[in-house]
Amino acid sequence: MMDSIEQGVVEANGVSFHYLAQGEGPLALLLHGFPDTAQTWRHLMPQLASRGYRAVAPFMRGYAPTQAPDMNGLDAMSLFLALGGDANGLHGALGGDASAVLIGHDWGAVATYSAVLQAPERWRRCVTLAVPPLQIFGPRHSQYAQLKRSFYMWFFQMAAANEVVRANDFAFIRALWADWSPGYDAEQDVLNLQRSLAAAENLEAAIGYYRAFFNAEQFSFAYGDAVGPISRPLLYLHGSTDGCVSLDHHAVAEAQAYAGAGSAVALMDGCGHFLHLEKPDEVGQRIDGFLGAP
Repeated sequence: MMDSIEQGVVEANGVSFHYLAQGEGPLALLLHGFPDTAQTWRHLMPQLASRGYRAVAPFMRGYAPTQAPDMNGLDAMSLFLALGGDANGLHGALGGDASAVLIGHDWGAVATYSAVLQAPERWRRCVTLAVPPLQIFGPRHSQYAQLKRSFYMWFFQMAAANEVVRANDFAFIRALWADWSPGYDAEQDVLNLQRSLAAAENLEAAIGYYRAFFNAEQFSFAYGDAVGPISRPLLYLHGSTDGCVSLDHHAVAEAQAYAGAGSAVALMDGCGHFLHLEKPDEVGQRIDGFLGAP
């Protein structure tokens, strides 16, 4: 499924991004989350390429071989703006135009919301997976049930976190994948991540997302009300057995209220947090139906 994949590097928003690419046509930019890499899109990239898009999956800032910028001093809002700036910078550097589409999972979803808020004219449509619009995610993040799922965010504030995550061939990360996507074999994904975060500065940057997220006086857990809804059509997909972010049908349905006309949502049965890997055909069909031909 990774046949005919190109590799490249481009400068955007002050960061040197390495990326995987496939196909020719309007830009479809795919943004991964934690703990993951650009290879997470190995099923969706050929589907988008066959549809007539140029699918490009960058390794997000901090994830090798992309540059690991210094994350110290970032707070929640500066990180939010930087991630959106990365996506919008990549749009320009990769020759995107108004027909481009943006797809993000986990932290990539956060980057998607930020990018579309900052420059909606760059993106025709957008898709997010596993992290809903922040007006939904923020309030739920302080509830007891979600706090238990989000223990790792608190743990990452400790200096010892880096050593614990790296220990025993990233056993901590394997356990997160098992909790978040029950029944899915994540061995290849974890091996990909080990290579990406092998250097101390890369692991520090990846954990640094969470340290920045907690470094906020004004915005606490939620960016939501501070940034408002996005104006572009959004497809939001969430897995019913997601062990990282738990949402019911009602919460998933709320996502449409924070996006533009023509938006759609779905709670997908039998999927966990990495739903695009667990049910790639079904997820790909939903995304294809929403995006349509370029």
